[in-house]
Amino acid sequence: MNTILAQKSKISNIDFDNLNFGEIFTDHMFVCDFINGKWSTPEILPYQSIQLDPSTSVFHYGQAVFEGMKAYKDDEDRVWLFRPDQNFERINKSSKRLSIPEFPKEYFFEGLEKLLAIDKDWIRKGVGNSLYIRPFVFASQAGVQATASNAYKFIIICSPVASYYASGDVYVQVAEKYSRAASGGVGYAKAAGNYAAQFYPTSLALKEGYQQIIWTDANNHEFLEEAGTMNIFFRINDNLITTPISDRILDGVTRKSILKIAEYSGIKTEVRPLSIDELISSKKEGSLKEIFGAGTAVVVSPIKGFGYQNKKYTLDDVDESFASLLKEKIVNIQYNIAEDPFDWRYEVKTTLE
Repeated sequence: MNTILAQKSKISNIDFDNLNFGEIFTDHMFVCDFINGKWSTPEILPYQSIQLDPSTSVFHYGQAVFEGMKAYKDDEDRVWLFRPDQNFERINKSSKRLSIPEFPKEYFFEGLEKLLAIDKDWIRKGVGNSLYIRPFVFASQAGVQATASNAYKFIIICSPVASYYASGDVYVQVAEKYSRAASGGVGYAKAAGNYAAQFYPTSLALKEGYQQIIWTDANNHEFLEEAGTMNIFFRINDNLITTPISDRILDGVTRKSILKIAEYSGIKTEVRPLSIDELISSKKEGSLKEIFGAGTAVVVSPIKGFGYQNKKYTLDDVDESFASLLKEKIVNIQYNIAEDPFDWRYEVKTTLE
């Protein structure tokens, strides 16, 4: 692997107490190009702009996928990743669906470890502090032929993030018109276009006082699927319910981890379709206790209420919430505070050879 180090770090200019998510990036990045039918030798380079031809394929046909991961530092300055094998497998699964060549496992992990070893000072200790890692790959061939590209660029960039504290109660609007994904499409992939398509309906929900959307199935808008960019969980009585994954729904790493931890903790889980009618009925009956989203950025995001057909439903506060319990357990594993009975932690070698 070729490595060129930045001449001077910009870390001394960063106010780590006032970070906006995803705006500041570390000194280096990982880059690897697919040309002439194979992935070339990877490089670690100083973080920099990239120059692309106006006809570059990704701008016209949207061949681009990404992942979201985090690195954590414990009290002994050891650096950990959380289930990185899942992110690696998923970016290749996403790539395959968009006809992008799969990336070699050894390149991914060697590049990721070396990048984190070089920029380890950007990972701050303390629960909530972490380094957000964004691997992504896009079509880099110049030309506007309506075919899959024959050149691609795989990059990993990293951004320090601080503790996430949501301001105020979060309300979500149940989608009645727009859809996130359709059967047979790319909903299960972390394709860039999936997120672009959410921005407009989400902006409409924001104008009505909602922070996110609960997406429903594209056929009849009857069954609940995801919340914004997160998987979603419902607590009805003492059962934790989430929708099954499909070719419309992202197989979230946090989602599957929460299900495993819940079962390990004695919480009854159900993976099944949940309709908006059942949700409203359970709210009226008083059996709907909690709703929360799950994703890499926030781990668990409690939802205070939802809106449907111009009516807003607010959930009562609960003692000993599942959301708080499960978030604490998963965070304690990520930061090496508690035992890891599932062998999910991955220690990063931070000594450069």
